[in-house]
Amino acid sequence: MVLTTRVTKLLGIEHPIIQGGMHYVGYAALAAAVSNAGGLGTITALTQRTPEDLRAEIRKCRQMCPTKPFAVNFTLLPSLAPPDYGAFAAVIVEEGVPVVETAGRNPGEWIAYFKSKGILVVHKCVAIKHALTAERLGADCISMDGFECAGHPGEDDVGNLVLLAKAAEKLRVPYVASGGVGNGRQLAACLALGADGVNMGTRFMATEEAPIKRGIKDALVQADERSTTLVMRSLANTERVFKNPVSLEVQNIEREKPGQIEAIRHLVSGENYRKSFQETGDAASSVWSAGVVMGLIDDVPTCAQLLTRMVQDAEEIILGRLSGLVNGGVRSKL
Repeated sequence: MVLTTRVTKLLGIEHPIIQGGMHYVGYAALAAAVSNAGGLGTITALTQRTPEDLRAEIRKCRQMCPTKPFAVNFTLLPSLAPPDYGAFAAVIVEEGVPVVETAGRNPGEWIAYFKSKGILVVHKCVAIKHALTAERLGADCISMDGFECAGHPGEDDVGNLVLLAKAAEKLRVPYVASGGVGNGRQLAACLALGADGVNMGTRFMATEEAPIKRGIKDALVQADERSTTLVMRSLANTERVFKNPVSLEVQNIEREKPGQIEAIRHLVSGENYRKSFQETGDAASSVWSAGVVMGLIDDVPTCAQLLTRMVQDAEEIILGRLSGLVNGGVRSKL
């Protein structure tokens, strides 16, 4: 059985599973592994220092998965010195990337730009009102980000059980579930709630192909669903991160100096977790995004093994447990 949804048809993929953009994780090696396994892999644009670096990474990915589609994440970040978004966007277009995952505030200009170039746009949202705006602006697909997610879940604290069900009532375009997803049972549940697939980040960090140090992967396996915490709440820029001494220090400073980014900037710098991911593998030395899905991460499989297992488990639940309930008997062991 193949799980065919509006998203698999739209994106030209075998499985309704997307690897979301992740700083210092979303490189060609991981994106290609996910795409070759039948999902949609994603390169993170702003992890690359320059637009030409992004061009090289896109070309590397294409060499690694020459017959499969992949995406580039294009996140609009609040910054006093923003990157040259136009130059990064131009490279994406020039290199013929078929799908862009947009995220962040005021995406209208960029959704319109990519659409005008024939590129499919998946926009990541944390609230239904934002999803409706993105749909009106022309997004082809929405990634609904629940409160369980790693990174920035917004300020409304709404979990996916409600968010996904409401999206089914409000949205016309297909949408995928993002946040807290890591296994086939959840894939089946998200499909039942109305989603056309899932988007995963933290779960893909704990795969063989993820280009981060083994110490980070081991930390994800050893942790559980209580191993995250929230920082930057006082700045209305909440981020779900791995719970460690540094993230707890950030919280202590925020209590004493709420809303003062300068008081914590040295602790939340992206360069800190780049070193953790790419150099030291020390999970306790920086503030880095991670989701509650850690409670469901028990191994470090290849991307192909992970996707195959998820789809098989989802199929078993759909054909067994769910159809069995309708027919008066439960057949599935899952």
